[in-house]
Amino acid sequence: MTVKRSAGLLLFRTSQGHLEVLIAHMGGPLWASRDTGAWSVPKGEYGPDETPEAAARREFVEELGLPAPDGEKVPLGEARQANGKIVTVWAVEGDLDPAAIVPGTFTMEWPRGSGVSRDFPEVDRVAWFTPQEAAPRLVAGQQAFLERLETYLRER
Repeated sequence: MTVKRSAGLLLFRTSQGHLEVLIAHMGGPLWASRDTGAWSVPKGEYGPDETPEAAARREFVEELGLPAPDGEKVPLGEARQANGKIVTVWAVEGDLDPAAIVPGTFTMEWPRGSGVSRDFPEVDRVAWFTPQEAAPRLVAGQQAFLERLETYLRER
């Protein structure tokens, strides 16, 4: 069995002396009424012909419709999600206005079994949160990236 891999960028900033991270609420009807565990680092899958870092930059653009930020990419390593997917993330310091996103879309049958295909945004909103606010919102398998970012910032 082939393990699926995703890569993403975790944007961070300091606002009024507090660390904040930008995370994205997953789009589509399956996530619409959920908050806890329904947010993610902007990320996506990649195949053997693409490097994880290139995929992270591409997916940032695809999911948010904005260019991936330039700047030092801090490797936060890998984490395995509950579904077995391995996610690799880099942190990048920068700023972004959540109102400026233009998310990409995906198509799925909805309602299930109806035979009707509909388009939905990949993410329906993004927001800045402190790591403590972001942790319960993030997919459990991605929470480790918040801890790693905080450790990196304390030690630099």
